[in-house]
Amino acid sequence: MNRSSKRDFVVGLFVLAGLGAIAYLSLSVGGWSLRGPGDLVLFADFDQIGGLKPRAAVEISGVKVGQVESITLDQDYRARVRMALRSNLELPVDTSASIVTAGLLGDRYVSLQLGGEEKNLKPGDDIRFTQSAVLLENLIGKFIYGSAESKNDKSEEKNDKSEEKSE
Repeated sequence: MNRSSKRDFVVGLFVLAGLGAIAYLSLSVGGWSLRGPGDLVLFADFDQIGGLKPRAAVEISGVKVGQVESITLDQDYRARVRMALRSNLELPVDTSASIVTAGLLGDRYVSLQLGGEEKNLKPGDDIRFTQSAVLLENLIGKFIYGSAESKNDKSEEKNDKSEEKSE
């Protein structure tokens, strides 16, 4: 090999290594895994998912243990969330699932809180204890309308007291 072809070969290997690194990082950031999601598939039903999306994290004590695979609507018109978790997890049957927000306006994810039962969930089981997402819009609405109602109640009480005094 002459000098030019050797240099071209080394540059080509370097470019291929760079493309491989970019592909790996793209898949990692996107939440894809070459190992697969795991063998423990669980379901949970929620009244309100508040923007939870497929591939959102599933965490126990702040540690990612899986991800949301899909979200569908069941016969009762509740959101049914399918979660793929690590196969080595042993979750009690009284485990609860909550949809929480990372920060004030961050992404939504599922947080699992372990129960104390001896019996464990099996692949395909439902998590029976769930807490739906808390929507910031609803909280603001309750605060605004709650304040308005309490002001109306106070003004009605003042009117009632003034009527009693006049009698």
